[in-house]
Amino acid sequence: MEDRLSSLSEEKKNAVVNAALEVFGTNEYKRASTDLIAAKAGISKGLLFYYFKNKKELYMYIFEYVMEKVGPRLLDRHFFEITDYFELLAYAADKKARILSSFPFLMEFSVRAFFTSREDVSEDMNSFMKNQMDTMFVDYFKNVDMTKFREDIDPKEILNMLLWLTDGYLHQRMFYTDTVDADELMRQFRKWSEMLKRIAYKEEYLTEMVGRRQKNERD
Repeated sequence: MEDRLSSLSEEKKNAVVNAALEVFGTNEYKRASTDLIAAKAGISKGLLFYYFKNKKELYMYIFEYVMEKVGPRLLDRHFFEITDYFELLAYAADKKARILSSFPFLMEFSVRAFFTSREDVSEDMNSFMKNQMDTMFVDYFKNVDMTKFREDIDPKEILNMLLWLTDGYLHQRMFYTDTVDADELMRQFRKWSEMLKRIAYKEEYLTEMVGRRQKNERD
């Protein structure tokens, strides 16, 4: 990511980033005011547009900033030690939720970035998401045992289904309450994952997992 704010002090840079996260996170893109971002950051609007030629460029900078914050914290050593598909998804989702909740307005910004109408940034966002999906299995699932899946099930389709379920849930929450409870989202995600696991995995692996769970409960 090109750091357009490198000439600013760390304090002032953080002020701009946090102001943009708050305004973009609490408003739809078209209603997010660059005047308000500048005011909250304690700089002039002219200086803001000295670093970013327009609102879209600022938005994409903040989006890349979010990805850089989340990525290294998510892809730790344990991430690549997990060999079960659904365990990996659960670990990643839980850790991402905790990361997002630890930064002010990072959760709100991420939800709007991925799951709301994005007007003139939609093309860039869609392109990013397509590239992510195309490379995710190579980069993130390289140590996962895909032989557990039934022959007629495509693991990538299972991931798509989980994304669609999450998308629908987030749209509903944002429509009715304008907020997202990360803990509740994780509970729902685990429930969906368990349902899809019973559909996708071969019978012998499901039986093995049930036996292991029952043993753990007895112990």
